[in-house]
Amino acid sequence: MNVGNTVFSQLMAYLPMHEFRRCVKRYRGNHKIKTFSCWDQFLCMAFAQLTYRESQRATVTCLRAFQNKLYHMGFRGKISRNNLSHANMKRDWRIYADFAQVLINIARKLYSDEEFGIELDETVYALDSTTIDLCLSLFPWAKFRKRKGAIKLHILLDLRGNIPSFIRITDGKVHDVYILDELEPEPGSYYIMDRAYIDFARLYILNQYGSFFVTRAKSNLKFRRIYSNPVDKSIGLKCDQFIVLTDSKSFKKYPEKLRRVKYFDVKKNKSYTFLTNNFTLPAIIIAQLYKYRWQVELFFKWIKQHLRIKSFFGTTENTVKIQIWTAISVYILISIIKKRLKLDITLYTFLQILSLSMFEKVPILQLVTNTEQKPLEGHLCNQLNLFD
Repeated sequence: MNVGNTVFSQLMAYLPMHEFRRCVKRYRGNHKIKTFSCWDQFLCMAFAQLTYRESQRATVTCLRAFQNKLYHMGFRGKISRNNLSHANMKRDWRIYADFAQVLINIARKLYSDEEFGIELDETVYALDSTTIDLCLSLFPWAKFRKRKGAIKLHILLDLRGNIPSFIRITDGKVHDVYILDELEPEPGSYYIMDRAYIDFARLYILNQYGSFFVTRAKSNLKFRRIYSNPVDKSIGLKCDQFIVLTDSKSFKKYPEKLRRVKYFDVKKNKSYTFLTNNFTLPAIIIAQLYKYRWQVELFFKWIKQHLRIKSFFGTTENTVKIQIWTAISVYILISIIKKRLKLDITLYTFLQILSLSMFEKVPILQLVTNTEQKPLEGHLCNQLNLFD
């Protein structure tokens, strides 16, 4: 029943502590640390995300205002701006990156049977990046343009449950296509990408692993048609072709045939041309798969609006990465709890309710569903009746 536990401590109880300790031990995070451990640091950063604290000062001030409740919320070290700032600068960010990956693996198992709109047994991923602008004078390590700094958040999103399975944080100058070099392709899985990821040598590697990709073709694509499949033009399909590349450099990088599907979107009054190495799915499914790539755009929009990843608690690269990875951990944690409690509400609604209830001692399920345990009928009490 979680009687007597604060909402914050109930949330943190869903975290696998043994896995967190392994991550800390792997990078010697608590070496020579007597107060304010890595766990205290994580709790502070998670609290900031859950309660929408915009700064280090606001986070510490809010926590210290409830000093008598901190021990029961899991805190053991002394909370101060100096301790939190020093920890964010010095503790290895990979501790929190590895722990986020642990939570991701748990969440993906929970959402493995989730539907996303297309009936496919295989895993479908959407790959994209988003840019977070930074002040170059304050963040000189975040190279982007001559007078502008930025970092890029590259994410491979599992469309079943919208769980990020692969995350990389780079400076703004890193081109999206290089992220393909870091992926470990899964045979049979689908990778949905936009035109920024078109590099035929890298796409051919995906093909050799037995993975499928769907991307938009560039307007200057040079090809020769081998065969045309019949299409139903009443549903927007214009053509479904098997092609080979005719440009000598492109053909050398991708010497096998490709599939070219052209689709006209009536609502947007716009034509789209897709390239894929899958020759068995219906052409309309190929078009629909690319449409679901928009889920990763919505994911970026959501985390920028509801997590603290645009204003940072410090200017060092280590601090920025710790804050982003703890934000991702909180997102995954809320997704896990929502699934395990079988809550029929959005993540946004769930977070809004939690943000105002961290210090409340109410079971999460009761808090979210707004139900109270009613007393049993006929229950005897010592209160006398005032009227007969």
